[in-house]
Amino acid sequence: MFSRVFLGSDHAGFNLKKIIIDYLVNNFDIEIVDKGTYSEASCDYPDYAIEVCKEIIRSKNSAGILICGTGIGMSIVANKFEGIRAALCYNSTSSRLSRLHNDSNILCLGARIIGPEIAKDIVKAFLETPFEGGRHQKRIDKILELEKKIRTC
Repeated sequence: MFSRVFLGSDHAGFNLKKIIIDYLVNNFDIEIVDKGTYSEASCDYPDYAIEVCKEIIRSKNSAGILICGTGIGMSIVANKFEGIRAALCYNSTSSRLSRLHNDSNILCLGARIIGPEIAKDIVKAFLETPFEGGRHQKRIDKILELEKKIRTC
């Protein structure tokens, strides 16, 4: 479904990001782009959320995965961008529904909240679930219209 996944994390999400990248490499035929951070040295999560969001906006058929301690900070930053629908998910059901009903294009994870195996299940659900469209499309259209109105304020 997606042809490319951009990943970003802060220091708190660094180790989980490495695990997720390994999982993606071994289980999906998809291009993977790591936008940082590249160590556990303290850093600011907005910097990496911004980089991933820019890539999603520029790239067709791409998705993002952002990881920080709780996932909350990453999701707040990501959802500031027009065209981004970032979903903070702590289980595979919310991940699947974020794609099915909301056409989310960025998955946010909390490395201090969930373990690696649950994170893999969440990522799998996110990447394998298509947007259902139908009655949900009109809601997405309303979000897009709102983004345009806000831009002109």
